[in-house]
Amino acid sequence: MLGNFRYANPTTLYFGEDALEYLGEELSRYGKRVQLVYGGGSIQKNGIYDKVIEILETNGKTVFEDGGVMPNPTVQKLYEGCRIARENSIDLILAVGGGSVCDYAKAVSVSAYCEEDPWEKYYLRMEDVSCRILPVGCVLTMAGTGSEMNGGAVITNREQKRKIGRIFGDNVFPKFSILNPAFTFTLPKYQMAAGIYDIFNHICEQYFSGADDNTSDYISEGLMRSVIHSSRIAIENPTDYEARSNLMWTATWALNTLVAKGKNADWMVHMLGQSVGAYTDATHGMTLAAVSMAYYRHICPFGLAKFVRFAVNVWGVDSRGKTDEQTAYEGLACMERWMKELGLVMNLEDLGVTGDMIDGLAEGAFVMDGGYRRMTREEIADVFRASMRSEQEKAK
Repeated sequence: MLGNFRYANPTTLYFGEDALEYLGEELSRYGKRVQLVYGGGSIQKNGIYDKVIEILETNGKTVFEDGGVMPNPTVQKLYEGCRIARENSIDLILAVGGGSVCDYAKAVSVSAYCEEDPWEKYYLRMEDVSCRILPVGCVLTMAGTGSEMNGGAVITNREQKRKIGRIFGDNVFPKFSILNPAFTFTLPKYQMAAGIYDIFNHICEQYFSGADDNTSDYISEGLMRSVIHSSRIAIENPTDYEARSNLMWTATWALNTLVAKGKNADWMVHMLGQSVGAYTDATHGMTLAAVSMAYYRHICPFGLAKFVRFAVNVWGVDSRGKTDEQTAYEGLACMERWMKELGLVMNLEDLGVTGDMIDGLAEGAFVMDGGYRRMTREEIADVFRASMRSEQEKAK
């Protein structure tokens, strides 16, 4: 049965090769003082920085730079961004980059005027925002997280070895986002593959929950097939505009809250991956890939009907003459082969995880209730162990 829900998404999107032309129109809605957020400098090398600066200057904006946002934004960087916003009375935060940059911008937007430590208030106590929220706009340069059209903001506390995602309300969603698929062309293949799997896993997290004949699941199956098809083209030809545009558009729909409506969602792969990221600072999409197969094989018996449907409707497995278990696991085998095609990291050791980290990883992973089984700490540790190369080789 389709559950009761409220749906709202206030983000305005501009999509296509000419999308950046609309930045000036959006800038006219805000005051003069803009905090320009970006990452390690790739936008300066590929020319996107210069284009954005030209538009900002043409529109009479005073720019306060906040560069150096790392792939896993830290709480220390968050404090720095808050200081920049407060001291300069910022009117708009403009994030130019991928999901980490967009996440960071949203975290600053709710934290700049927070009277308490935002890490304690938002990420540990999970309290609501009660202070002034600064508006955020995004110019996206990497497809994957869907952060351009949602209220998510993931922050890492390296000292505490915690990486925590916080989902804020629609008043924190970016006010506008500019999506030009050509801006993703110069992304290294490793990062592109990680983003592709992040897209796919976002859909899986919402798909592998519930046994209802839910409209959201039909949408999810179509989105997953689109990712698989376009990813194979993009990996071979990174400048194929159609493939990259389909991936960018699917990434937005994978996590703009639409396909989650009316059902539960799992999110355990993300909890496992985030725990790995807190320990290793590894690329987010790769942490998800490294733990996915062990996790899905573990929970498959508890959600067998959905895994059969996944095999048939997403991977085209012929179920005739096969048991449900055979069909389901054949579907997971198809998924694993595709992941290897993309060049994803398939074990934790390749991300820097060692055996003595397992207990800490298991303790640091949030346990979620939306999937087919609420995991125990012992099961979580077992999944981490099964994700180690040494254990995978023993199982062959």
